[in-house]
Amino acid sequence: MNTKSLKTYNAIIVAVSIVIPIVVAILFTIRIPNTASLSMLPPIYATINGITAILLIVAVLQIKRGNRKVHERLMKVNIFLSLLFLLMYIAYHLTSDSTPFGGEGLLRYAYFFILITHIVLSIALIPLVLFTYKHAALRNFEAHKRLSRITFPIWLYVAVTGVVVYLMIAPYYG
Repeated sequence: MNTKSLKTYNAIIVAVSIVIPIVVAILFTIRIPNTASLSMLPPIYATINGITAILLIVAVLQIKRGNRKVHERLMKVNIFLSLLFLLMYIAYHLTSDSTPFGGEGLLRYAYFFILITHIVLSIALIPLVLFTYKHAALRNFEAHKRLSRITFPIWLYVAVTGVVVYLMIAPYYG
C-alpha cells in the first residue's frame, strides 16, 4: 500500500475518532419525545457488552492457538457488536433522561470511578480499535500485534465495566 493511501486511512480513523464522541455528546443535549418506550435497551446493550467481553477473550485464545480465521471473524463480530451497542445507547439517551445513581457512601465513589474510567477509555478505544483493525486488514501483523497488546485490555475493561455500570444503576431505573 502506498504512503498516500496510508495517510488517507489514518486521517479517516482520526476524523472518526474525533467525530463520534463529539456527535454523541451533542446528541446527549437533544431529547426526542419518547413515543415508543426504549426502556428495554439498557439490559440489551449491557448484554452486548458482556458478550463482547467473552468474545474478546475467545478471540485472543484463538489467535494464540493459531486460528487466525476464527480470530478475524470474532473480532469483526466484536466491532459489529460495539457499533450495535453505540446505536442502542444513542437511541436510549435520545429518548430518555439519564438515570441518577442512588447509592451512597463508598459505593457511590466506586460507581463514579468505574463510570468515568469506562467513558474515558471508551473514547480512547475508538482509534485503538480502528488502527489495530487497519494493521490487520493491511496484513501488517507485527504492528497489529503490538497495538493489540494495548487495545485488548482496554476494550475488555470497557466491555466488563459496561456491564458493571448497568448492574449498579439498574435498581434506579424508573
